[in-house]
Amino acid sequence: MKEAVTVYLSLGSNLGNRLYKLQRAVIALGDALGPVTKLSSIYETPAWGFEGAPFLNACIALDTSKTPDDVLKTLLQIEVAAGRVRGQESGYISRTLDIDIIYYGQEEVKSSELIIPHPHMEKRRFVLKPLADIAPQFYHPILNKDTRNLLQECKDSSTLSKTDHKLYANREEFFAQLHLLAIEGNIGVGKTTLAKKISEEFNAKLVLERFADNPFLPKFYTDQARYAFPLEMSFLADRYQQYTDDTHQFDLFKKFMVSDYDIFKSLIFAKVTLGPEEYALYRKLFTFMYKEVKKPDLYIYLHQETQRLLENIRKRGRDYEQQIAPQYLEQINKGYVEFLKTIPEGNRLVIDVTYLDFVDRRSDYERILDTIMEHMMN
Repeated sequence: MKEAVTVYLSLGSNLGNRLYKLQRAVIALGDALGPVTKLSSIYETPAWGFEGAPFLNACIALDTSKTPDDVLKTLLQIEVAAGRVRGQESGYISRTLDIDIIYYGQEEVKSSELIIPHPHMEKRRFVLKPLADIAPQFYHPILNKDTRNLLQECKDSSTLSKTDHKLYANREEFFAQLHLLAIEGNIGVGKTTLAKKISEEFNAKLVLERFADNPFLPKFYTDQARYAFPLEMSFLADRYQQYTDDTHQFDLFKKFMVSDYDIFKSLIFAKVTLGPEEYALYRKLFTFMYKEVKKPDLYIYLHQETQRLLENIRKRGRDYEQQIAPQYLEQINKGYVEFLKTIPEGNRLVIDVTYLDFVDRRSDYERILDTIMEHMMN
């Protein structure tokens, strides 16, 4: 097997969600080529060589055993996935994503497809400035000058602005920004399954709603009017105690916490199941308790059409759930929709999973992860 080589890459974007395009590219590069070891700051720079919107630019270093040609092939594939097709371009134009190989170790490559070191890097401040963040003393194998000297001698007068944005080497580090991620949804939508997958893949503490032993739940589905109030009070007490205990005991060996519920769901379900007087009493107690609990940094609501929910409920085979009426599920969904309106837009995300199978299709699961990432980078 070929020994790993450190490769330096320049990334830029001036179309669409620029920050997300860069972050998604970093993760894809790490997955396809090898671990990303260094990331520069992100700079906003004017379009170079043409009139256009400003770019976000950054440089990264990664270790790979792939050949230069293989690296180039991977870069092109990632650019295409981001919406760019180089063959349709002529000259300098705006682009969703631009990735260039700056150095491949100390090797020199010259072919019809690829030249390394990049033939114009010393003329471009938007390359040299972020490169100086991660490789200030790396020597150009042809010019025999390090990055700092090349930057000092560069005649490009473009003004670069360092941003507060940050790139992460992989998804695990990206999601570690969160302290608490809550995944909610209607009965049977798969919120627990998704929370478990995220917990396992990104080393997060898993906070699950525990209700299997609630003695009122089977009775509620057979006689809602009689058992609604004791059921909702029982749920509220259990959720408050569990949620408070779980979210206040942070695990030092975990990156963040992911939960398959938020305690506010108690109020949503209670509004559907309780009469006006019972609900008024319930709400007073709930409001007092809700002030004390930790709020999620991001609240994700998984939406699914009622028919699919009913199919999922039948498949998981819990006897006491088999009599759930479609109207009940629709009322619950409406309750969640009203609740979501009270959450700041940046802290809520609705994902339609009606036609997604994130259990058996990895591509669907990654689509959900990418949707979360893009939302967090808006």
